[in-house]
Amino acid sequence: MPSPLLRKGRRATLGLGAALLAAPALRAQGRFPDKPVRLLVPWAAGGTTDIQMRALADQASRRLGQPVIVENKPGAGGVLGPQQLLQERPDGYTIAQMPISVFRHPQMASRALFNPLEDFTWIVHLTGYLFGVVVRADAPWRTFGEFLDYAKANPGKVNYGSPGVGTSLHITMEQIATQRGIEWTHVPFRGWAENATSLLGGQIQASADSSGWADLVQAGRMRLLVVWTPERSKRFPEVPTLKESGIDIVSASPYGIAGPKGMNPDVVRVLHDAFKEALYDPAHVAVLDRYDMAPMYLGPEDYAAFARRTYAEEGEMIRKMGLRL
Repeated sequence: MPSPLLRKGRRATLGLGAALLAAPALRAQGRFPDKPVRLLVPWAAGGTTDIQMRALADQASRRLGQPVIVENKPGAGGVLGPQQLLQERPDGYTIAQMPISVFRHPQMASRALFNPLEDFTWIVHLTGYLFGVVVRADAPWRTFGEFLDYAKANPGKVNYGSPGVGTSLHITMEQIATQRGIEWTHVPFRGWAENATSLLGGQIQASADSSGWADLVQAGRMRLLVVWTPERSKRFPEVPTLKESGIDIVSASPYGIAGPKGMNPDVVRVLHDAFKEALYDPAHVAVLDRYDMAPMYLGPEDYAAFARRTYAEEGEMIRKMGLRL
């Protein structure tokens, strides 16, 4: 059964108000955009999100008539881009990719950097990831079960990498450790390139990350032990899911685009329309397919509702697990 996000993606966005519907005229008159738009991507260059967002930005540029320039701001588990929005004018010329960590960080930190329910304008929800755990091809573990058994029998000896503290990869690995009584060490990285280098170099024993590992798995340099999707990956049908491995977790870490709070609804509509069209453009869909990702469209109102719901759900999970930065 399709997820609520996927079901909503098939619907037209309703109820955005007469002001938003005026945006095509706004664009035609040349009032927005009349200069390049900055798109903050809070991950390192060359990773899955960076590649996907650059493909999206290219297609959005064609529709906006102005360049959409990707600016990488890696580190801190993906919150540096959203944090930067607090310093920007709400004119639509600076927007950011919003990872799910924006809902977690304020509830894990002793001093929150922002309030995701008050400090942003939610523009369009986009997609989610294919996550998995990889090890070196010469590692002794053939299955995820064998890897977990080793980690449990050797407390503190397994180091695993992720894109950062508070990311879905980190949270899920700690959920697995809690369920299985495992003690392992989390090593946060700023992006997949650092993560992969450490894994191949033997500094860590496993990496939990999005599908930037796919080419290395197919090249025989890494082994994929498990994926975190509801069903097996199309490209790696021989690899079981977490649920098939006895762990009742599904994780896709959905994300979208937002801007500073207080944006003009007309500007929101122009950006929304351009990025929605770009999301479904065949050139961008080909990039999604490359990484086993799928469109998960939501318009501004539904995305704002999703943000409120996700903030509450993530907070409950964080409190239950006692997670703090």
